[in-house]
Amino acid sequence: MTTETPWWRDAVIYQVYIRSFADSDGDGIGDLAGLTDRLGYLADLGVDAVWINPWYASPQVDNGYDVADYRAVEPAYGTLADAEKLIARAHEHGLRVIPDLVPNHLSAEHAWFREALAAGPGSPERARFVFRPGRGPDGAEPPTNWRAHFGGPAWTRVAGPDGGPGEWYLHLFDPGQPDLDWRNAEVRAEFESVLRFWFDRGVDGFRVDVAHGLVKDPGLPDLADVDDLTGASLGPGAHPFADRDEVQEIYESWRRIAEEYPGARMFVAEAWVPSPERLARYVSPGRLHTAFNFDFLLAPWEPAALREAIDTTTGYLHGVGAPATWVLENHDVVRAPSRYGRRRDGAVDVALGERRARAAFVLMAALPGGVYVYQGQELGLPQVDDIPDEALRDPTWERSGHTERGRDGSRVPLPWTAGGSSFGFGPDGGDAPWLPQPDWFGRYAVDVESDDAGSTLALVRAALARRAALDALGEGPLTWESEPGDPVLSFRRGPGFACVVNLAAAPVPLPEHAEVLLTSAPLDDGLLPADCAVWLSVG
Repeated sequence: MTTETPWWRDAVIYQVYIRSFADSDGDGIGDLAGLTDRLGYLADLGVDAVWINPWYASPQVDNGYDVADYRAVEPAYGTLADAEKLIARAHEHGLRVIPDLVPNHLSAEHAWFREALAAGPGSPERARFVFRPGRGPDGAEPPTNWRAHFGGPAWTRVAGPDGGPGEWYLHLFDPGQPDLDWRNAEVRAEFESVLRFWFDRGVDGFRVDVAHGLVKDPGLPDLADVDDLTGASLGPGAHPFADRDEVQEIYESWRRIAEEYPGARMFVAEAWVPSPERLARYVSPGRLHTAFNFDFLLAPWEPAALREAIDTTTGYLHGVGAPATWVLENHDVVRAPSRYGRRRDGAVDVALGERRARAAFVLMAALPGGVYVYQGQELGLPQVDDIPDEALRDPTWERSGHTERGRDGSRVPLPWTAGGSSFGFGPDGGDAPWLPQPDWFGRYAVDVESDDAGSTLALVRAALARRAALDALGEGPLTWESEPGDPVLSFRRGPGFACVVNLAAAPVPLPEHAEVLLTSAPLDDGLLPADCAVWLSVG
């Protein structure tokens, strides 16, 4: 990066799911001290910044995405002083810190919601939320037919002043996560204050949770398609609670706050929207800086789908002057080796999935823009599909009536060592990790992969080191060498660099080149094997 290029335009950012990263005190839950102790590992990996899932005080209904106090740290993770120490130590390692921000909803234990319940209908305290009388006889039916993301109705009824049934409140996720009303000036002012609170303590940006969902249609219309939670079945901006145009005014005010601070502070949006064109609106000039590219994450291992995701994303985002942001894993989706290795009968071919995931990472790291790495992705961890029912913690499990197992399989605490009672996640003899680790986790431990030149960890370290050293990578143009429909993807970046990904069933010859810079798997007598990616130095 040049000194004139803001760091976030082509940064590599590592996602830390704090509960599952490193447990310093043996209580079975990851914490800030554990993360602070491992900052050297992240710096050596070659990342530029750390995005940390919510560290705020919370009853943990949804593992921190139900915030009870935005200015306090969850006691299981540490203290505010621990967060300030983490920020300072990260900066000493050359790492920037990006905490999560949860603005769509807060916790039912937050002081505001307790005040709203006590104050009653029509009060200023309830005006911070979306309270409405019910429909039907005695208001016994929810105000709308909206469904919650975690299953069940998006409304819960509370008691009235006389102790009988009263109003309903909106929660697009869990009843423990009441939605805020962003048409309320007090809500807007509070979050602007929260931004300043953490910017003043040195954080370098925020990941914005449910960035598409803050503003609701005040008319609260029913949905014709109750399963449409993002607006795919409606016209642009027409969904009653997703991707409404009014949300952009909020982000324009946040951008102005970020620009008051030195050091190129930034935002990255989690915005689930129907099209790349709609996504580009979130990162238009004067709004948020970047947004996750879920089209690429969700694309199947097929050349046409991957190429389309790359072209549409770069086209629309570059059209508004924003960089693309590439991601293959996060805490909400199935890990890439299991996703890419799942066969039509539902069984997972782990070896095939790992091979494809390695190639996908090499492809992603060569694309223009920024890259996100989810903890454990650098180890090639597959999804843990067999967590016992009684150990599941994701609210989706309960809200779906035990029909959807939820996201816990991608959140199992990391293996740092091949041995030990928790594979090095916590001290030996400490409490069991909050989610059980399978016996096979030791094969993917950091200490095992660090000594294996062919491991996924070695590949990721090499790819990120090469990426940082090559002027052709990061931001900049991409020129396709392969034709649409080809089973092999091939493109050039800047001076002297080419990336080739073989999605055909058989090995293919390499194009003319001066040097092989990096491969996701060994070459086969000079040929590029199936499900393999290579970086080349070319003339």
